[in-house]
Amino acid sequence: MIENRLKKSLGRGLSSLLGDTSKKIETNKVSINDLTRNQFQPRKNFSKESLEELTLSIKERGVIQPIVVRADKSSEGKFEIIAGERRWLAAQNAGLHEVPVVVLNVNDVKSLEFAIVENVQRQDLNPIEEAQGYQRLVNEFNYNQEKLSQFIGKSRSYIANSLRLLSLPKEILLMIEQGNLSAGHARSLIGLQNSVDIAKKIIQKKLSVRQAEVLTKQFRNKKFKLISKKDPNILDLQKVLEEKMGLNVSITNRKNNSGIISFQYKDIDQLDKIIEIIKSNY
Repeated sequence: MIENRLKKSLGRGLSSLLGDTSKKIETNKVSINDLTRNQFQPRKNFSKESLEELTLSIKERGVIQPIVVRADKSSEGKFEIIAGERRWLAAQNAGLHEVPVVVLNVNDVKSLEFAIVENVQRQDLNPIEEAQGYQRLVNEFNYNQEKLSQFIGKSRSYIANSLRLLSLPKEILLMIEQGNLSAGHARSLIGLQNSVDIAKKIIQKKLSVRQAEVLTKQFRNKKFKLISKKDPNILDLQKVLEEKMGLNVSITNRKNNSGIISFQYKDIDQLDKIIEIIKSNY
């Protein structure tokens, strides 16, 4: 059956989602022009080389694995791609007029879940796209790190480290997206005031992750001495807030239990997010 073949090709994460909606499955061929990009697609960049390879394969064998879609709520008769945007682009390049699709009746949460799992399983996302996908599930669909860990099939520490990358300056995020800096290098830069300059030095000197950690440790020594004096409970609370919000958080608690909480944001969107959280809870 096509449903079983589809589940097998999608992998465990996607097949479990498909199982949730198996009674809604329809298979069909639709015009390429009737498909639209997934509004929740976490992937922004497609490798030109891999897209050309897939185009050649489709020219020879056609689209073997159906594209997963749902009805486009904003345009009657159109379908929004849930999983398979790269196949759709390659099919256009190959000159196809129709593509096989599986039509599912799913909500926005499932659509985002499908898109993220497909890309993560295929390792198609760069570290920043992956982290932004996780953050969207947290922000818009009330996921926590435990639920993300179970759903994606990654450890909780992996999810936490992924989300922490988003606290880095935009210049460093761009370096990661362009492949000039690995996620391992970038993690050693989190929380440093001069992180952009250090990142440039890491790239220029072609340092390994271990060498980068040694370099950044030199800039952290003074900060570590200050942090080590903090109450462990305060440090734990600080860590929880950082993991939940994806921002650098500092809590200073005085002897009389008065103090200061500060959030470090890197752009106006993160500032708006902090303000919205405060407004919605007070």
